[in-house]
Amino acid sequence: MEKLSLILWRERELLERLSYKLELEQLVLASGRTRWLAHSTKEVEEVLEVLRETEVLRAIASDEVAEELGLAPAPTLAEIAEAAPEPWRGIFDDHRTAFITATREIAELSESNRGLITAGYRSARETLMSLGGSADSYSATGTAVMDTPRRRLLDRSL
Repeated sequence: MEKLSLILWRERELLERLSYKLELEQLVLASGRTRWLAHSTKEVEEVLEVLRETEVLRAIASDEVAEELGLAPAPTLAEIAEAAPEPWRGIFDDHRTAFITATREIAELSESNRGLITAGYRSARETLMSLGGSADSYSATGTAVMDTPRRRLLDRSL
C-alpha cells in the first residue's frame, strides 16, 4: 500500500505541475504574445507524457493492492480506500479528494485556454478576410489555395 501511496503522491505533484504549465500557457495566450506559445504547449505535452507513464505504474500498484485486499483487478481509488484498514483508508481518501480538485481545476484551465486559442484563430481569420485574401489557405489535399486579390482604391492625396 505504501508503494501505491508514493505513486499517488507523484501523480499529485504532476497534476500540480500540469496546472502550473496550463496557467503559464493561459498567460501567454492572454498577453497576445504568441512567440512563446509553442514552447509553452510543448511543456504541457511533456508533463502529460510523464503523467501517462505514471498512470501505468499506478495501475500496476493498484492491482497489487487489490489482490492484497481481496478486490477485483483495476479497482477505483474509492474502492481501495473503502477496503483498506486505517490509516491507509484516510490516506487514500485524501488522495482521491486531491485528484478530484486537481482534475476540476485542470479542466477549467484547459477550457479557458481553448477559448483563448479559438478567439485568436477567429481574429486572425477575420484579419485575413479583411485583407481580401482567403482564410482557407490549404485544401484538403494540402495544396495551397490562392484567391485572386480584390482591388482596392487608395486615396494617396491624404
